[in-house]
Amino acid sequence: MSHEFRLTHDIDLQATPEQVWEAIATGPGIDSWFMGRNEIEPREGGKASMAMPGFTGESTVTAWEPPHRFGYRSTPDEDGAFMAFEYLVEGRDGGGAVLRFVHSGILTGDWEAEYDALRKGNPLYLQTLARYLEHFPGRTAVPVAAFGPQQPDQDLVWAGLTRAVGLSEQVSEGDKVHFTVAGQTVDGVVDTVLAPGFLGVRTDDALLRFVGGGGVIMTGHHIFADVDQADAERTWGAWLASVYA
Repeated sequence: MSHEFRLTHDIDLQATPEQVWEAIATGPGIDSWFMGRNEIEPREGGKASMAMPGFTGESTVTAWEPPHRFGYRSTPDEDGAFMAFEYLVEGRDGGGAVLRFVHSGILTGDWEAEYDALRKGNPLYLQTLARYLEHFPGRTAVPVAAFGPQQPDQDLVWAGLTRAVGLSEQVSEGDKVHFTVAGQTVDGVVDTVLAPGFLGVRTDDALLRFVGGGGVIMTGHHIFADVDQADAERTWGAWLASVYA
């Protein structure tokens, strides 16, 4: 069974339209707040790709009107499933910009669960975009993706994660975070939270994103420092394994 869907989200951003464009329509910009390692061919009809461990997604640019309209659409699966993304950017009087994000396409299989995940997840990633433009403007990040071991349920995932970063399970934005990874101290503040599936922590040089669902936890971190991506992914993978050992 397939299901056509369309989700629309609006967000105010503390950035110029040109800064927003760099964040949403270039590979290094997308690396700094979304998922995976991204590449964008800057033209309508150009190719776009996102690579994560064990997965590479290919898309085609469907709209290219800098700095106001950018869109791309994934290559359809054999069952017809695909996703389309459109970003509409407008400047605001007095500074800043407003972004409208339209996410549409066709879902198949367990489409209700996937739709619910998109409905909840899209605003969280847009919040990460806002944090990026506010706290790390003009900088680009190394994306770090790593997966933890499967757990019986998401509540156990959340309990282990919050305990490991020095928080209670009742997390709130603004809570202070202090923990150690590979002998290095991490100090930060919770900037986004949706229990038990999403925890965002901002440090002086990183946006740390812990994303979970179905008893699985992964990192979608953005490190604004000179680090080796493969080494960082091994480090965070080992840390996740130790959390749930």
